[in-house]
Amino acid sequence: MRIYRIGDAAASLGVSADTVRRLVDGGKLTAERDEVGRRIIPGPALAAYARQLHRTERDSTGSSARNRFSGIVTDVILKDVSAQAEIQAGPFRVVAMVSRESAEELKLEPGVPAVAVIKSTNVVVDRP
Repeated sequence: MRIYRIGDAAASLGVSADTVRRLVDGGKLTAERDEVGRRIIPGPALAAYARQLHRTERDSTGSSARNRFSGIVTDVILKDVSAQAEIQAGPFRVVAMVSRESAEELKLEPGVPAVAVIKSTNVVVDRP
């Protein structure tokens, strides 16, 4: 079974180590102690918590798209017909090509909050 140290769990969830400690202290995330007393998170417990977060967000959207990354717009390049929007969503950089009309209607500009919604039929999975 894979185990995660607090910092690794935080990176996986896209939150700070302090947030993970608060989740453990509040009983929302299960942790154990290793042989030297450090808190560790069992992989299945971290996965269950992440699934619950995902379900809560997805259920409130009314959308069939499963992949949603909330973040902040960091760059927008407007072209004649298209626009390129860059969103920093936690540790992830998402670049989207949209129509110029859509970018203007959404008032996309650096600093505004945005959600990258990705519906994909082809996903490649790598392991670090």
